[in-house]
Amino acid sequence: MLAFLQFRVAGRWCAVLVALLGALAASVPVAADETCNSPYMSNLIKGQEDYLYVWTLGVPGLGDGFDKLVTLDVNPASKRYGKVIAQTSVGRRGEAHHVGFTDDRRFLWAGGLADSRIDVFDVHTDPARPKLVRTITDFASRAGLVGPHTFYALPGRMLIGALSNSKDRGGHTGMALYNNDGSFLRTIAMPTSGGGDGYGYDIAINPARNAMLTSSFTGYHNYMRDLGELMKDPAAMKQFGATMVLWNLKSMQPVQIFEVPGAPLEIRWSLHEGDDWAITASALTSTLWLVKKNGAGQWQARSVGTIGDPAKIPLPVDISISADGKSLWVNTFMDGMTRRFDLSNPEAPRQTYALHTGSQVNMVSQSWDGSRLYVSSSLLSKWDKKGADDE
Repeated sequence: MLAFLQFRVAGRWCAVLVALLGALAASVPVAADETCNSPYMSNLIKGQEDYLYVWTLGVPGLGDGFDKLVTLDVNPASKRYGKVIAQTSVGRRGEAHHVGFTDDRRFLWAGGLADSRIDVFDVHTDPARPKLVRTITDFASRAGLVGPHTFYALPGRMLIGALSNSKDRGGHTGMALYNNDGSFLRTIAMPTSGGGDGYGYDIAINPARNAMLTSSFTGYHNYMRDLGELMKDPAAMKQFGATMVLWNLKSMQPVQIFEVPGAPLEIRWSLHEGDDWAITASALTSTLWLVKKNGAGQWQARSVGTIGDPAKIPLPVDISISADGKSLWVNTFMDGMTRRFDLSNPEAPRQTYALHTGSQVNMVSQSWDGSRLYVSSSLLSKWDKKGADDE
């Protein structure tokens, strides 16, 4: 059986990478964990994962110094369990960040936040040894965007959420739509009116509700700047997103904008039957936010809990909700903690577990059968901790 997790180890920053996937093709849909992945591929996943794909950031003086896709054997029954079995270098450093599978799960798209190139890997022909088959070099010129961040599979297409734009590299951005063959289709701008701030980050879709949610972060000038310097610059610290957008999925038009202060990052819908809500965490305020309809049937976003001590800005960078919608894992970068929250009542999340997992802890992702948890380190090259805390 084949299975995959997209993740970033020596890479930097959040989530989304992350996609953890399990094995090939089941004819029946499964209630898979790791709901950061597109629901359009969930019926292809089943069982114990064999391989873990890690999109790693090149480090000068380490190996060839270039970004690469690293394949790990993660099947406990294998003689190679826990070992690197393949490395596919892309021949440059571009701030490797997130990856995403196409809807048929045959190809893995991987983006660079600095050079805005997108590398496409064939992970189907020989899953143990992915092959680089295409590099999209004109993302910035065609889409008018930079910093391809979230790769979200649609039927036959790839929706890419970007962090910045090619004109001034500020926070106003959008999403780019591509065919699976790498052909650019169009750009969808983040709203800048009606309460929209134009920022972008994650994408999450609930097909049953014809609903898509997007969140917001910051532009190129901020995410490629040293974190210590950035936090001392009051003007720069004002250049972070504070909204989420609810979209009509079919028309790709914004229908509602929510005020969510403090850069809401990863978004997870509960796809458990009967649930009608999504959750996110705001990075700069360490707050959990619930997006749910109120008694009048109108969507709203409201804060429902805190993570750690918000005064110390633990900086939640990734979340992973269980398939049954009953629990949430949260990784916080500044304090290096992994926490679990009970979501039996999503209106009042309750922390039930906490462990210091690493000084630079970043991504957290569950296996598709819900029995394993993967954690990786590193946020952004200019944001990672230094000295003894540099993992």
